[in-house]
Amino acid sequence: MRIGLAGTGRIGAFHASTLAALDDVEQIVVADAFADAAARLAEENGYEFSPDLDDLLSRVDALVITTSTSGHAPAIRAAMASKVPVFCEKPVAATLAETVELVRLVDETEVPVQIGFQRRFDAGYRRAREAVVSGELGFIHTVRTNTHDQSPPPAAYIPTSGGLFRDCSIHDFDVLRFVTGREVARVYAVGANKGASFFTEGGDIDTGAAVLTLDDGTLVTISATRYNGGGHDVRMEVMGSEGTIGVGYDDSLAVRSAEAGVDYPRGPQKWSFMERFLPAYRVELAAFCDVVAGRTESPCTVADALQAFRVAEACEISRTTGRAVEMSEIGDAT
Repeated sequence: MRIGLAGTGRIGAFHASTLAALDDVEQIVVADAFADAAARLAEENGYEFSPDLDDLLSRVDALVITTSTSGHAPAIRAAMASKVPVFCEKPVAATLAETVELVRLVDETEVPVQIGFQRRFDAGYRRAREAVVSGELGFIHTVRTNTHDQSPPPAAYIPTSGGLFRDCSIHDFDVLRFVTGREVARVYAVGANKGASFFTEGGDIDTGAAVLTLDDGTLVTISATRYNGGGHDVRMEVMGSEGTIGVGYDDSLAVRSAEAGVDYPRGPQKWSFMERFLPAYRVELAAFCDVVAGRTESPCTVADALQAFRVAEACEISRTTGRAVEMSEIGDAT
């Protein structure tokens, strides 16, 4: 199959190389608002170049969207109008209202859309889900999860990122639903800034935390930061009446023990999300090829992305108002 790639920045180039290595993919066709960047990526890697999205859609069997957030919704709409299956990096859109509108639009068509929450394809998170579903852990009472970036993104990224909870913790919100099979009922969130001034100037935070209550009473703590000098640190602990299981606890763990005689973890650390989740990205895009070929349905839908976005929205409201927020207050849950 021929896969179109809209957006040739860091994650776009990364996805292109992953796709090119898959058996189902015959050719990659790339386009970008910055045509020179797309042309350069094509020339360097033997991909085909396309001057714009309309031309791209006319030449491919499926579309992978890795543009800036503002380009996601228009590209999804264009692909659906052309009957081209879509893979789109999160978020689906910049606002809750537009995300809801896209859920309804997708429901009215037969064009498959898969959203890029790669943690669903990570072996550790899948093992944790299995432990929950099988009853191995007994009843679940507490979950802890974190996303800690080693270093902050460029200042120019912050005004369009949507904020720490929508940009970073949204992965935790999605995989929390995936692992537990439950929905969030209530959130209370806080945030702080001790790093670069551009976070405050952009109305954002560099560190955040939230306490979530799930619809079965399970308690969840979530933390996120742009400043984790020890390395890129993404983990989850699922605690039950019969046991506890942890995701992300290997020799790359970006935490040193204070206990004498303990040399775990031995390293090396990981320094970016692409390094941390490289195997998961490969499985995720292979799954998309299965969707395009009609071998399976989308494993992560726009409706799934909406639920994660709703939780992020609730956290941002809680952070700015200083109160707990019921999920019933947030938009359309359909």
